[in-house]
Amino acid sequence: MTVTHHVRVHRSDENLAREDQLAWKIAEVAADQVEVEQDVVDMIINRIIDNASVAAASLTRAPINAARAQAFSHPVSTGGVGANLFGAALEHRTSPEWAAWANGVAVRELDYHDTFLAAEYSHPGDNIPPILAVAQHTGKDGRALVRGIATGYEIQMDLVRAICLHKHKIDHVAHLGPSAAAGIGTLLGLDVETIYQAVGQGLHTTTATRQSRKGEISTWKAHAPAFAGKMAVEAVDRAMRGQTSPAPIYEGEDGVIAWMLDGKDASYDVPLPAAGEPKRAILDSYTKEHSAEYQAQALIDLARKLGIENPALRDPANIDQIVIHTSHHTHNVIGSGANDPQKYDPTASRETLDHSVPYIFAVALQDGGWHHVDSYAPERAGRADTVALWHKITTAEDAEWTRRYHSEDPAEKAFGGRVEIRLADGSTVVDEIAVADAHPLGARPFARENYIAKFRLLAEPVLEPAEIERFLVLVQRLPELTAAEVGELSIVAKPGLLEAAPAPAPAGLF
Repeated sequence: MTVTHHVRVHRSDENLAREDQLAWKIAEVAADQVEVEQDVVDMIINRIIDNASVAAASLTRAPINAARAQAFSHPVSTGGVGANLFGAALEHRTSPEWAAWANGVAVRELDYHDTFLAAEYSHPGDNIPPILAVAQHTGKDGRALVRGIATGYEIQMDLVRAICLHKHKIDHVAHLGPSAAAGIGTLLGLDVETIYQAVGQGLHTTTATRQSRKGEISTWKAHAPAFAGKMAVEAVDRAMRGQTSPAPIYEGEDGVIAWMLDGKDASYDVPLPAAGEPKRAILDSYTKEHSAEYQAQALIDLARKLGIENPALRDPANIDQIVIHTSHHTHNVIGSGANDPQKYDPTASRETLDHSVPYIFAVALQDGGWHHVDSYAPERAGRADTVALWHKITTAEDAEWTRRYHSEDPAEKAFGGRVEIRLADGSTVVDEIAVADAHPLGARPFARENYIAKFRLLAEPVLEPAEIERFLVLVQRLPELTAAEVGELSIVAKPGLLEAAPAPAPAGLF
């Protein structure tokens, strides 16, 4: 069963006991020795494959080159054997916090891994790099890694169910710092007190504004969750050394809720598993078939369907206007409701274009599909007929789509919209889609074979065939892996690939 914890701001003179604080409740869940159920284990394997897929696809991109160079500027720290970096030789290791950093950037760079959307939004797969890095450094086996990842997903997704950050322009990685710290605590078998202190630091050090996802979106979009993972590793290290954290971090009168979220009169109801209850949250998350913001997934599927069925829709000369009626979030974050002129700029960054549903819909409509590289190429974005079509597309908030977006009923929860296309001859085409084809309730839900196919597709240009097979065989044995085998749970690039990267990292401070 799930226990709902009522969380509110407390004055200092109320002396809220630590056992009644949300950070303590999170720590109790993390310290619970409950076993992970088989369907959850299977999904954890899927998501490790998914993370490796998108990391492979980004191995030679500039942000990853820079993050990897930073990481390798630091030797393996004391207390363990170090952790692997995606792409590098298995014996070439670095300190776990820097592995969490570099691998976190690689996983997030293409915005192509799993998602969970509720009161807040998140990419819970961001928990995997820091937890895996600590597992490799400290010599934990596959069973311990599974338990740690299950906790990371559970805590982040339960916070996302209850506490909205974006309304106050706080970046969603503020839920990741605590969840990754809790997951590492589970992995290491730490006590409640130590995990409590790490969770508090994990939150305190990772609250930042949403400007990283606004306007001309920078490379920091990929670095933000990696920074949260790195901070979580460091928070656990400090807590293990007996260092304490600001408290009550959520409920204090100068804490996060009072000053960063809904204010001193606010309260939230946060669901967490009861003692002895299995951690199953990961099963409510969903991955991406396409490399774009999750709210665009269903609309890509609808656009490719419309473009294939009616090729005339691809020509802007035939179109008067296209209006996408959708949820508040989609309209205001990746739609025209954001009021970001950059979302209509053919010279905008890739990070900006993957948060522009008018651009994404136009390209998917014309191309009948989506590609993680070609669909963002400058020459693709600048094509005259695409620009003309793109600039005829707007979004509009629809109350019913907003309600469905926030619904807790899986059968009616929706992340799509209704598209109304008015043609130049005055006729209209209207169609809608609720969830992406790859969603668990979609037309073609992702299963293990789809995760493997995605990995093969994205890894083939950068990994040797034998390396692809080695990784897939290893990861699918996850619960039985020895510590040494967990230490090999990474991907190694083709010889010379990283050295020949088209975007070498400039020298930095380290």
